[in-house]
Amino acid sequence: MQGTILTLDGLATNRIMLKVQLSAVYYHVVQTDRIDGLVPLALRTRPDLVITANRLPDGTASEVREALASVDDLADIPVIAVAPENDRRARLEALKGGVDDVLTQPLNDMLLQARIRSLLRARTFTEELKMQGGTQHELGFAEPRPAFVPRRSVTLVTADARTARIWREELTPFTRHRISTHTIDDIQRLMAEPPADAYVIDISRDVTAPGLRLVAELQARGATRTSPLIAVSMPEDHMRAAEALDRGVSDVMTAGFLPDELALRLEAQLDRKVAEDRLRASVRDGLRASVYDPMTGLFNRRYAMPHLARTVQVAAVTGQPFAVMLADVDHFKLVNDRFGHAAGDTVLVEAADRMKRELRPDDTLARIGGEEFMIVMPDTDGPTATAIADRICRSINALPFQVGKTRTVPVTLSIGVATCRPDAPDVHRGPEIASALLDRADRALYEAKTSGRNQVTLARTAA
Repeated sequence: MQGTILTLDGLATNRIMLKVQLSAVYYHVVQTDRIDGLVPLALRTRPDLVITANRLPDGTASEVREALASVDDLADIPVIAVAPENDRRARLEALKGGVDDVLTQPLNDMLLQARIRSLLRARTFTEELKMQGGTQHELGFAEPRPAFVPRRSVTLVTADARTARIWREELTPFTRHRISTHTIDDIQRLMAEPPADAYVIDISRDVTAPGLRLVAELQARGATRTSPLIAVSMPEDHMRAAEALDRGVSDVMTAGFLPDELALRLEAQLDRKVAEDRLRASVRDGLRASVYDPMTGLFNRRYAMPHLARTVQVAAVTGQPFAVMLADVDHFKLVNDRFGHAAGDTVLVEAADRMKRELRPDDTLARIGGEEFMIVMPDTDGPTATAIADRICRSINALPFQVGKTRTVPVTLSIGVATCRPDAPDVHRGPEIASALLDRADRALYEAKTSGRNQVTLARTAA
């Protein structure tokens, strides 16, 4: 089965015909004839998409959308409304009510299947983002949609300049967004300009498919990959509309250019883009937080350990030696006890900055514990590592650390160094060798501490 689709229609004949269409392409179909009981049914069957008649015995498609939106687990299920042919007012009302699309009776099977695929792809993408970043509640994706989307840029791409001018003049009264125009034969200039937040593409005269090619170009370009694309086809040109959906447009206007309807569809798509951009940012921030120490801005232990294992594997292939250091701030507890934890945090941040200044571009510095740091140095032998470690110690103790407007505190550092030159057969033993190397560096650090601190000790044995 491709997924589960829940259908609502007060007429049994419509429900039967729709089930035949959907079952033929292996969707599992769940049916009901009214809104009453919809939420429990949806929670039980977990549909991937809902198709509803625009008018039901106890409500409308907009009320179906409202009922689903009232439950977090159902809020992002796409809804397609089916309205009578030529009932433009009903289509507009459904779009205003938050329905994802409105198709008309009789349903064209090719267009219906393409629209279902398009909406399911979009939902799958959103679900994958949520899985990467956390739950809807944690990321804020399930929060109510904003009262309005900030003013955005919209580019109309038409077959000729005259059509572009007419579309712009007719659309302007219905939207507050900035509108620019392009002709479809000037794609090079379009690509050279700053990306728009949304594109409306005329495919009504797409005899040689330049509009559909533009869809592919925009989706392949990093700057426009997330911009909504709305195609405008000729009325009843279901084949081209379906192809546009399968090519990746976000929405398609199957009744031709209608400015009031286009404005509603633009608002919905831009609203969705705001939510998805917020979700992407949350995922990005979450990924960053998972590998960075928020206080010092250095990598954390979660990143440092796999990085050390990868360094072992690279060294096994290249035959180049490398070094790992463990550095610990001396008497750090006394700093916290005497001056407070804020002063201790200041010391850690300044120590990290001073260490970074002494390292090379390819070296990696991470905070792996309270006052403990790890440094991974590729292509580095023992004498070189020891020299750099000595330089780091001098940088730390050269000047007292400022921990207040008038207070300073002397700080020193102890460092344990271990070096390694693994053989090629060891390439698959990265984690094992990394662990052994850290043990050696830790013993060297302990020796530096017990020998008086503020010094460097090189581990005596090789891995």
